[in-house]
Amino acid sequence: MPKLPPWLLALSATLLAQSASSFMGQCLPVVAPLLTRSAGIAPERIGNLSSLTSVGSCLFLAFGSPILARLGPVRSLQMGSLLAVAAMAIAATGSWPGLVVAALFLGLGYGPTPPAGSRILAKTAPPAHRTLIFSIKQAGAPAGGALAGLIVAPFAVHYGWPSALLLAVSVGTMSALAIAPLRGMMDVERDPTRSVHPRAIFSFGNVMTPLLALGESRAMLTITALALSFALVQGVLFSFSVTALTETGMGLPEAGFVYASLQGAGVFARVFLGFLADRTGRPAANLTVQAFIAAGCVVLYAFMPAEWSLITKALIGVLTGFFACSWNGIYMAEIARLSPPQRIADATSGSTLVVFLGYVVGPSLFALAVPLLGWRIPFAIAAGQLTLMALGQTILLLREWRSPRAGAA
Repeated sequence: MPKLPPWLLALSATLLAQSASSFMGQCLPVVAPLLTRSAGIAPERIGNLSSLTSVGSCLFLAFGSPILARLGPVRSLQMGSLLAVAAMAIAATGSWPGLVVAALFLGLGYGPTPPAGSRILAKTAPPAHRTLIFSIKQAGAPAGGALAGLIVAPFAVHYGWPSALLLAVSVGTMSALAIAPLRGMMDVERDPTRSVHPRAIFSFGNVMTPLLALGESRAMLTITALALSFALVQGVLFSFSVTALTETGMGLPEAGFVYASLQGAGVFARVFLGFLADRTGRPAANLTVQAFIAAGCVVLYAFMPAEWSLITKALIGVLTGFFACSWNGIYMAEIARLSPPQRIADATSGSTLVVFLGYVVGPSLFALAVPLLGWRIPFAIAAGQLTLMALGQTILLLREWRSPRAGAA
């Protein structure tokens, strides 16, 4: 049997971990109509749980660098999967306090995925195909979400939503076990002497390290700002699509199908657009154009009439997912490219920490807006802020092209 190249093994491990983490993370939004009804809370409260999940991820990104350095990226990914598994088991109890704890644990479990994945891929990916490889890895996020929509939604209808969450427990457990054999090859640079004492983890210097690494490049700051705006839109789409569709007259299995269409399109789009970014050599410009198109798609998605056929709605979901949910790999590859090799994990943590604020703020503001504006207009507001950010990015790019030295990082 031929020996597989290191980059392919690295991509396989990070893609599996990304897919499993996303599958577990999307289970709560997918079963939200049943879950919120069972818990006796308003349907828009799922936005609060989604925001809390993002807070958990931010906590790891802010404080988790010593843990990642001590354990190594593969062991950190395993730890994250098992935290998410615990979250699914707690959420299956159905109590509101349990759901709050589960949402926080889900976020903590997802937290290692961006920096650990970037550290593994940056070390092994061929430079000519870096963006494509990062995009394939990031395609695991919509792939996991699509599977959640296709599998978890009908499973929850037939067997109950607690059973659907317990199904996710097996997915996370198998993922953690599957990547274990790669630890010997990929965790060789870990620092077993790195302190993980609470004083080291919660020290001011530890918190500032990722942010300082991000601040070393103006180009990293601008691409992070655009990614933050994309994240707000994506957080709203992922958190509220199923609930919004059911609240406007669609059954849960049908809403799950439309949601799976949105997520599934993101799988192909992340790979194709990552390939395109490698070919054009201007990933920031590609993302800017994509932002304008994505904003228009989100408005169309929000205002599609209820009487349209399921196939038509699914096609609009495909279009929206293709442009609004496929930016992640290009963005993460750019951060890795712009960072010094020894600072990739720190810069990725710092940048992702900022970006995750979009996942925190977006669903929370959306939940507040729904009682006042209904389910459609808040989507349009999210699209509007993405348009404004894309306009600002366009101005910056035009200035850099006219004066190359002024745009140097």
